[in-house]
Amino acid sequence: MNTLKSIIVACTLLLSTSIIAQDKMANNIDNSNIALQGYSPVSYLDMGIAQKGVKQFKSEYKKVVYYFTSAEQKTTFDKNPAKYTPQYGGFCAFGVYAGAKFRPDPNKFIVKDGKYFLYLYNLELDAQQLWLAEKNHNKLVSVANTNWKKLHNTHN
Repeated sequence: MNTLKSIIVACTLLLSTSIIAQDKMANNIDNSNIALQGYSPVSYLDMGIAQKGVKQFKSEYKKVVYYFTSAEQKTTFDKNPAKYTPQYGGFCAFGVYAGAKFRPDPNKFIVKDGKYFLYLYNLELDAQQLWLAEKNHNKLVSVANTNWKKLHNTHN
């Protein structure tokens, strides 16, 4: 009987570890499960600006923590969290389009069709400008959506 209990406990732990690993693979989060490097998803979508949230106003959705700038933003998010989650788990949209996961710069984003897309930016690459230069948002999103189905369960 004790052996059976041990096996059940071991399987449960293994399964929960696997679920946590999948969350980390599908979401661009830090070790504290904080999304968007602490930036507010409500600011992106409703205001079109990148604003750092604060610890005082936070919510958890699907094991991912989001910060907000105010109690009002937190309430807005809590009413419809799925609306405010970033595309592609918060990874660079152009990277997903190209078939890879890159951590974006939280200040590089586009809001379109009720969604927001984040982009990698460094001295050598401005993925937001590459996306915009294509002048075909719907095509890019279509390809990225297809790629995301494969990428969301892979490691960075």
